[in-house]
Amino acid sequence: MASQDAIRRPAGGLLARVTLPFLAGYFVSYVYRASNAILGPTLAAEFGLSAAGLGLLTGVYFLAFALFQLPLGLLLDRFGPRRVNATLLLVAASGGLWFSLADSGASAIAARALIGLGVSGCLMSTFQAFVLWHPPGRIATLNAIAFSAGALGAITATVPLEMALRVLHWREAYVGIVAITVAVSLVLFFWVPERSAAPKGERFSEQLRGLVALLGDAAFQRIALCIGASQLATVSLVTLWIATWLRDVAGYSPAEVARGLLALNVALIVGYIGFGRAADALARRSADTLVLLAGGVAAASLALGLLALGVTSGALALWWVFVCGSTGVTLAYAILSRRYPKSMAGRVNTALNVFVFGGVFLGQWGVGVVLNLWPASAIGGYAPEGYRWALGALWLAQFAGLAWLWRGRALFAN
Repeated sequence: MASQDAIRRPAGGLLARVTLPFLAGYFVSYVYRASNAILGPTLAAEFGLSAAGLGLLTGVYFLAFALFQLPLGLLLDRFGPRRVNATLLLVAASGGLWFSLADSGASAIAARALIGLGVSGCLMSTFQAFVLWHPPGRIATLNAIAFSAGALGAITATVPLEMALRVLHWREAYVGIVAITVAVSLVLFFWVPERSAAPKGERFSEQLRGLVALLGDAAFQRIALCIGASQLATVSLVTLWIATWLRDVAGYSPAEVARGLLALNVALIVGYIGFGRAADALARRSADTLVLLAGGVAAASLALGLLALGVTSGALALWWVFVCGSTGVTLAYAILSRRYPKSMAGRVNTALNVFVFGGVFLGQWGVGVVLNLWPASAIGGYAPEGYRWALGALWLAQFAGLAWLWRGRALFAN
């Protein structure tokens, strides 16, 4: 039998054999997730979609993602991150191919939902792989690196995608994404070693009881509602509605929108790495990382509140603070990873994701519903008044989630 050290350090090294393949999967998932920020106007025109329709087309990805999270957690803890993620990525590839061939809004929405289902395991399998292969003191930083890989995917869906669309049809670009998805799946299947922390002989009924106990934990409920409310605002805006805000309120051209989104995705990377490294440093001193999470969300909420009030002077800087500060809430994954055993890592992370992606779906679709309450502008955009109400609603959700968590902070005391 191989020693524990040999398992932890496979031939070829952890970076090449474990870390990079899982990061590649999350990178691809974020390209799918963020692409509609650039493709949105084209898709709305081609499929005849209203603001609510565009929000549904983009947000259904998150709905399918959220609905599959609890089954995903059970699958991850039972079969391990490698096999589950590799299989689901083939589902995502089939959804991407369908999307590239869609001839109506309905078929595009269905294909987008299939993509969401297929990439639903990318981040959670990565987090589980980190828990299985790396020491606890590095988890927050590694999680931050994973989130940053996603942000790189989002960056790829800004200026690079906008430039590619000058020579390619969006359907051709999607076929290219599908090919990369299949390649990553094959790497996971045939290159990444297998590892699991599931107790031998653990029955499905025992796994299910663990999940029920998790959902009943008051500390989990507090942090889950906070991250769900915060990501409801952040992800729904970053992956779609900030782009239309820059167009309709700030008056940006398509190329300027792409550059603005690139800057905001850099803010994601800065926030993820900064908060992750700070959290691990605090954890090594047995200090409370919940304060760091709350401080980031508070800064984001302040910036979003100003934007909701109609402040446009230095707007891109305010968006930058909002995006960067909001990344602090992702420390929830690392905080909970220290609260529960490794054998529950899949269930813990995916249960948290139910709140995250359920919230994002509601936020993305809800903003479109609010914008539809005002007449469209003569050039096909949305009314600036609608954005103020939509941003105000998102601010209220984010701030309320933070307040709810902070009232229960004693539950997280060491």
